[in-house]
Formats: sequence, C-alpha cells, structure tokens
Amino acid sequence: MNEPKIHPVHLQRKAYVYLRQSTMGQVRLNRESTERQYALKDRALALGWPDSLIEVLDGDLGLSGSQSTTRKDFQLLVSDVSMGKVGAILALEASRLSRSSADWSRLVELCAFSGVLIIDEDGCYDPSNFNDQLLLGLKGTMSQAELHFIRSRLLGGKQNKAKKGELRFPLPIGYCYDDHGQTVFDHDEQVREVVELFFQVFANKRSAYGVTRYFGEQQIDFPKRAYGGVWNGKIIWGKLTYGRALTLLKNPSYTGAYVYGRYKVEKSLSADGTFTSGIKQQPRESWEVIIQEHHSSYISWQTYLQNQDILQNNRTNGAKTLVTSAAREGKALLHGLLICSKCGRRLTVRYTGNGGLWPQYECNWRKKEGLTGRACLNTRADIVDNAIIPLIFEALEPQKLEIALMSLDKLEAHYAKVDKQWQLALERAEYEAQIAQRRFEEVDPANRLVAATLENRWEQALLKVQQTREARLQQRQTQPLNRMSETDKADLFRLAEHLPQLWNAEHTQSKQKKQVIRLLIEDVTVERHQQPRQLALHIRWKGGKQESLTIPIPLKQADRVRYPAETIHKIRELAKTFHDKNIADTLNQLSIKSSSGKPFTSSMVKWLRYKHDITVCPTHRQGELTVKQVAQSYGVSTHIVYYWIETGLLQAQRSHRGTYRIVISESKHQELTAWAQVPRTEKIRQARLGQRQQ
Repeated sequence: MNEPKIHPVHLQRKAYVYLRQSTMGQVRLNRESTERQYALKDRALALGWPDSLIEVLDGDLGLSGSQSTTRKDFQLLVSDVSMGKVGAILALEASRLSRSSADWSRLVELCAFSGVLIIDEDGCYDPSNFNDQLLLGLKGTMSQAELHFIRSRLLGGKQNKAKKGELRFPLPIGYCYDDHGQTVFDHDEQVREVVELFFQVFANKRSAYGVTRYFGEQQIDFPKRAYGGVWNGKIIWGKLTYGRALTLLKNPSYTGAYVYGRYKVEKSLSADGTFTSGIKQQPRESWEVIIQEHHSSYISWQTYLQNQDILQNNRTNGAKTLVTSAAREGKALLHGLLICSKCGRRLTVRYTGNGGLWPQYECNWRKKEGLTGRACLNTRADIVDNAIIPLIFEALEPQKLEIALMSLDKLEAHYAKVDKQWQLALERAEYEAQIAQRRFEEVDPANRLVAATLENRWEQALLKVQQTREARLQQRQTQPLNRMSETDKADLFRLAEHLPQLWNAEHTQSKQKKQVIRLLIEDVTVERHQQPRQLALHIRWKGGKQESLTIPIPLKQADRVRYPAETIHKIRELAKTFHDKNIADTLNQLSIKSSSGKPFTSSMVKWLRYKHDITVCPTHRQGELTVKQVAQSYGVSTHIVYYWIETGLLQAQRSHRGTYRIVISESKHQELTAWAQVPRTEKIRQARLGQRQQ
C-alpha cells in the first residue's frame, strides 16, 4: 500500500498501535471493537513497517480517556514521541488516543515537532502540515464534544428517572426490591429485627460508638449485602463497625425517602498540576431529588434530622463542635449545655485539683483569639450543677410513677428484642446445619474426598448451633429483668417516688444523669454579676419554656478565712486597755468566733495585732518599775532585787507576760538608798552577824 506521506525516515522508526476502551465492561462485551483495534497491526505491516518495529500498546484497555494520569501506555507513547523514537501512531479513531483537548493538542504538537504521523481508519495525517493539523484539531474537538453529549444524555436520563423515584441503585441493608421493582422491607425477619434494634439502641445511647459498643458487648452480629462476584445479593453476617454505624445513621433511605444527589463527582487540581476526580458528599439542601414516603420506613424523617444533629454535636474535630453535648462519663453534668453570655460560645470543662477530681466550667474563647487577657467566665461545676438538679426533680415530679412504669416496659421490650435476635440467629444456624446435613447425605459415599469435606462442614455447622444456643442461654441469664422478682419490681416503683435517692445512689452513673438532663434542657446561658457576687442562669427547656435563677458565688479561700473589719476594730479597741489573753476571753464571751469557727486564743489575738499593726497595751503603769530599773537605781544586781522580792522587802505584782511590776514608796526608797551606801564589807559583816544570832 503506497501512501505519499510515509517516507523512509518514518519506516525506520517504531510504529505504535494504541488500543483503549473506556471500561472493563466494554472490553469484556464489545469484542468487535477490540478486534478492530488489534487489526491495525496488519495495516502497519501493509504500510511498510517491519514486524520488529511494530509495537502494540494495550495496557490502557478499560481506562477512561478523559485524563492521562492513570494511562501508563499513553504516557509511554508521549515520551517516545518527544524523543523521536516513533514514526507513526495507529489508532482506530482520535477518541481512542484522548478525550481531553489538552492532552490531544499536546500530542499533536509533539508529533508535528518530531515528524510523527497519525494514522486512523480515515487516512494518514502529518501534524506538521497545516491542513492535516487543522483536521486533527477538529477531530479532537469532536471527540471531546462526543463525550460531553454522551455524558449529558446518560445523566439526563438518570435524573429524569430519579425524579420519578424509579432509578435503581444498591439499597441499604434492611431493604430489597420485589418482583415489581418496588422497594420493600427485607424478606429476612432477622435482618429487619436487627435494623430496628440498631435505631432503638441509638435512641438510647445517642452516639454511633455507643451503638457499636453495645452490639459488641451483646455479641450481636450485623448483616451486610454483597454486591458483585459469586456472593452477589447474599447476606453476610459479621461484627458491626463504627464506620458502618455512621453510614446507616446518615442514610435517609431508612426514613422511607427516595434521595438522589447525595454524592457528586468533583474535580480538583493536585499539587503536581494534574486534575483528579473524587466523590464528595453534598449538603442536604443540595440534594437534587427528595421524595418522602416513597417506601416503608424504619424511622421518621424528623427522627433522622434529630439523629444528624446528635452526630454533628458529638463531633470534636471542629471549632464549632469542640465542646460536645454528648453525654459522657465526666462529673460535670452540664457539659456542652452552658453558653457564655458575653461571647455566645459554649463553656468548656477543666478538671483541677489533685488527680483532676474537681471540675469547673470556663469560657476562654476570647482569650484564645487575643481579644482579652482573661477568661470570660470561670466557676466551679458543682455550684451550677447543684442549682439545676432541684429544677430537674421538680420537672419530673408529676411523672415519677409514670417514668418507672415506662422504664420497666421499655426495658422488657428492649430485652425481648435482643432475645429475639438470638432466637433468629439460632434458627439460621439450625437451617445452615440442615443444609449441610442434606448435602452430606446426598453425596456418593465412594467419593471420599468430597464426603469428608462435606462431613467437616456439617460438623462445623452443628458446632455453631451449639455455640449459638449456649451464648443465647448465657445472655438470658445475664439480663437484669430475668433476675428481678415481683418484690424487686415493687421496690423499683417505690424508688421512683424518691427520685433524689435514686439520683444520688452509688450505682447511678454521671453519664446516665447527663442523659436525663439533656432530655429536658436545651441549653443554659450563664451570666456573671460582680456586685453582688452571683451567677444568673437563664434556662431554656425543651419545648421553648424559659426560666431564670440567680445563685451566689462562694468566696475564695483567702476571703473565707479573712476576718471582717468589725472583728479587727473590736480587737483594736480592746487592745488599748487589755492584754492578749483578756482580749481573747472578752471575744469568746461575746460569742465572736475566729475565721475557722473556733474560740479565740491569745496566740490568735497576738497574730491579728501583728498583721494589722495594733499596738500592745503597756505592761507597766506610771510609777511602776521593772526589776532591771530597780537594780540600776540602787546599784545592785538583779539577783539582789529578786531576793528582795522573795523575802518581802519589796512588794511586786506579775504582769500577763510574767514580769514584775514594782512600786517603791518614799520611806522604802530612803531605806534602800541608805542600805546601798553601806560598804560592801560592812554588809557582809552584818549578814554574817545576823546568821550567828539566828
């Protein structure tokens, strides 16, 4: 075959035969297209290329041509073209090479630069020729436009069918299609029961993790439906995971609504400059189709919306949901319900003290944002909690007995639901054992290899029946209601009449208290007043009712042990005429207590005088002398003065400090002065003479 555009320089290079189909389904079903593309090798031989220089690139079969990042053979083709290794590219049509105008234009530009020919069923094109380049550009544009038209027609048909609620897609577990294509409850009773139990547990636990943990503790398996492969449409039972729990809670199909447009394919630009496509979940207001009451429902649409709010509030990875309102194990009962009156943010909880045992509510959002140097609000948690708890009791007062009856009925219904799950699981295990038995009995005994395998499967099925039966028996024995007698139930009703006792019981967990509070209270706005020192709590109850109350703020520890000004003034007045011991006795007689509530002592009075700079009452009055002053006046030692006092020569009185107060009359002064003027030797002689006379 002679082609004037093919020159010897082209025949000396490689001829690439490029194959591509968009999906693996096309590769598997559209065999004719694949064969036509492989037949291009024969055309290359006919055009003069030797077999050794013809290379077939079929690694991109089953890949879309809208982008080149995932097509390795296309990348190899572009690389070899740019290096001048290729003489011609053979493709069935332009759309086989690329559905992207950018990739197509880049390839044509490289082929024109390297002198590479592009050959399809219509002819041979030289990109370096202006007319051929213009024609190739038109083919590329038409290829991309064709893809757009195909996508628009398919998407338009899907949207039109979805608006009527007739577009079929994989249903969530608990639903299936009937013979007429209608969405109905799953025919398997165990599947229906476990889905109903799932939503009942979430209504109680109010968290996806709580539901997952409950199913794990109760050893209840959860079903999932397989799609594709040999297990297509089969129910597979396994453990409920946290991810699956979230998927079920976020699926609006369980409300009986038909929804289309929850997810959308969006393109993004990666760091290396390539476009990538990904599936992104759309907000509820962007859903294209919402048809309520389309099929039977497990929950109502209102319940679904409430569940979404609960899940959103349970999140802790966002600035607006940093303070979660989910009931947890901490001691702060109003965690997530308190709102700061200054900035409108929710108060956080900080645990202080030795071991973090003392929670306190604080709002430091404005401090974190640099708007202020101190927290908006900081208060002990027990002060606010203890003010709210009595209001909770008052709200529940008229319904105490009704609450007890409802609690017992709900417990009985819940455990009946759990027991039914075990019963259905046992029936399924027995059915599978019967199937295994029939298969074993139908096998040819002479075929020992197959018979041994089927016998082993039968034994495993029987073992599973036994394990399920034992697990069910153990589960029934551990249920609290099975251990409750009529007396225990009567005690439960009596306990409901004493709700505070039940609230303060040791076995009542903080998480359970929080769940009760969150059923009654929407939020509480906290406002701090400086004068007087008090907190204003503005309570918004469920249903819209509002109520406000004020509580005093306890004094700080330093303020609690600080003496009032009246007590200090009293001590100051008494210190003018009384000593410390007399002051303490006087205060005790007046029933004035110390800051710690104990009677006053002289040491307490002494410390207060030192702290408040109160002068002590003078020890000696005018005319009274000390022992040292008397000794200096008469030129004797203090020992002589003490001798005079002991022998009665001088009259003295002891002060409160134990010192002597001495008053010397004029006659006694003359006597002591005369005695002091006697020489020391004469005094010794007189003393010895006196001793002899005695």
